[in-house]
Amino acid sequence: MRIDRFVKLLNEMNFDGAFISPGSNLYYLTGLKLHEVGERPTILVVSADGEYKLLAPSLYSNVITNFPVTFWRDGENPYAKLSTILGELKLYRGRFLVEDTMRADWLIGILKLGNFEFHPLSSLIRLMRMRKDREEIENMKHAARIADKVFEEILSWDILGMSEKELALKIEVRIRELSDGVSFSPIVASGENSANPHHEPGERKIRKGDIVILDYGARWRGYCSDITRTIAVGRPDEKLIEVYEIVKEAQEKAYRAVREGIKAKEVDKVAREVISEAGYGEYFTHRTGHGLGLDVHEEPYIGPDGEVTLENGMTFTIEPGIYIPGLGGVRIEDDVVVEGKGKRLTKAGRELITV
Repeated sequence: MRIDRFVKLLNEMNFDGAFISPGSNLYYLTGLKLHEVGERPTILVVSADGEYKLLAPSLYSNVITNFPVTFWRDGENPYAKLSTILGELKLYRGRFLVEDTMRADWLIGILKLGNFEFHPLSSLIRLMRMRKDREEIENMKHAARIADKVFEEILSWDILGMSEKELALKIEVRIRELSDGVSFSPIVASGENSANPHHEPGERKIRKGDIVILDYGARWRGYCSDITRTIAVGRPDEKLIEVYEIVKEAQEKAYRAVREGIKAKEVDKVAREVISEAGYGEYFTHRTGHGLGLDVHEEPYIGPDGEVTLENGMTFTIEPGIYIPGLGGVRIEDDVVVEGKGKRLTKAGRELITV
């Protein structure tokens, strides 16, 4: 079990235990999917001795089975129950990992129960999650195939005159029909809006001559895909056609640089050099890529400061872009797994397509 490997790492790194709240890390370690817990404290306590127990609201009493758990009801003090768990596991003080995204009020409640020195959970669990096993990679391949299929379908849609919001919603609905849900809210950025890397789709209607950035992803059994394609509606500005070819070259060369043993920052450097040598360095405003898995953004990060050495099983995006204010932008993104060298999971065409 993954939780056994986690306990082994706790001991190797001299931690006494961990407090983990609902999210991708809890799911990764236990397989428990707990949604909408809201303000109700829900905390997995793990001891370096190998024992663990979950504190959970009684709303989940019919959901959580075959797992050590203490339930609490509305009206009860959950921290009194948590104190009992800490007593059972003999955890009163020491060095503990805590979920990076845990609610502050839960954390304050824990602090009152012992003498704890806290460290971010990501500092350890990243060592497990960065390298995907065969089942994880198969799930990601399936999520990538769904992203590819949706792109093929988009090319058949009549998007001229459609608003960004309408197209984003249409993409989301189609992803949900084919998968377990979206990795994130789709980005549709048309015309001058494409110069904003994380544009929020709005009321602007797609016009002839527009460049349109489409950035979206699907989930399959918890695992994400994340693809970006830039298409043209009619013939775009000549400068944007030039920019497209530069971004395509940067993306291809960065992809070909991926191999076991290279540092993440070296892959970023390859993409950045292509764009800088073409005279557009100041318009490449983000890192070349990010890790991908249960979260759409996780380690390893493919940026100028990326010190992680790439290993087999690591999965991430390669997505250079150029964004020129007032004119528009281009981004091309694929999901990649390291298997000796890089292997694309998303395979939709990367030529500039006009619809």
